[in-house]
Amino acid sequence: MSSKILIVEDSPTTRAMITSAIEVIDGMEIFESKSGFEALKLLPHHSFNLIITDINMPDINGLELVSFVKKNQGYKHIPLIIITTEGSERDREKGLSLGANEYLVKPFNPEELQKLVKKYLM
Repeated sequence: MSSKILIVEDSPTTRAMITSAIEVIDGMEIFESKSGFEALKLLPHHSFNLIITDINMPDINGLELVSFVKKNQGYKHIPLIIITTEGSERDREKGLSLGANEYLVKPFNPEELQKLVKKYLM
């Protein structure tokens, strides 16, 4: 059985880097979204097992997305990983306090991301 992962990232290059880092793990079905708004439209149509999101995006940012997911009965069980350029301790604390399970700063280590994905899906 495959695990469904939603990657929410407005940069096509970063989205491709995240995808290539995790598509090597067996049993991953990857969905991509270029904005928080687009991600919200995908949520009701798939049973995602993990969401990986950036913070700085047009329309709905990653922190708003994390907050929405964690406050919604149907989605609050989904683990969330934030990958962002926002590397201050204050930003990290904010993301984790809203409900993100992990917080990685760009540039991220692909092996570290693979380890985190496996931690939540295997």
